[in-house]
Amino acid sequence: MTSQQILSFITDIGVVPVVRTPSAETAFKAIEAIYAGGVRAAEVTMTVPGALQVLEKLADHFGDKLMLGAGTVLDPETCRSCMLAGAQFFVTPTLKLSTIEMAKRYSKVICPGALTPTEVLTAWEAGADVVKVFPANAMGGASYIKSLKGPLPHVQMIPTGGVNLDTAADFLKAGASAVAVGGELVNLKLIQEGRYDEIESLARQYLEAVRKGRA
Repeated sequence: MTSQQILSFITDIGVVPVVRTPSAETAFKAIEAIYAGGVRAAEVTMTVPGALQVLEKLADHFGDKLMLGAGTVLDPETCRSCMLAGAQFFVTPTLKLSTIEMAKRYSKVICPGALTPTEVLTAWEAGADVVKVFPANAMGGASYIKSLKGPLPHVQMIPTGGVNLDTAADFLKAGASAVAVGGELVNLKLIQEGRYDEIESLARQYLEAVRKGRA
């Protein structure tokens, strides 16, 4: 797949679940639930124990039916390791130009973290496919995305932080290309209690929120 096809796949879905769980097993089960709920993309963060093995297992299990991403990618070496494990897109919490270069070298999608207008534009000009605006909630949420899109209408943005069922539609209306959702979807309490069917239900609700935001 080209980077454009990967990005289109992600933005068509409109929601990227950020999977940050206490074990490899719970990460896999959470993604099974998300997938059953209709969300065909997921980002496994490098803070999950055995994250690379989780990526490999998911890539083997789902193949090209799931758009698999790696999150909390702090450097180009980690980016390359995740790529070899099967990840197609890479999300960073901060702006590191060498990580962008690594992803672009292999025609993968890179979503670097940025917050200020200067960082957002720097990331975009360095080759970001879409910029992760993080932490969006600390800057006022959807209104901040709208403010950024005013002078930077050409920059694709995925806000992270403060995205929930009540705010997802607002972020999309403000100009976000998609939204990234962590604990509000991949809920650790539900995981601890083994209530994966409720995570599946939440995934469906987020897809509905995306539809409303784009209607």
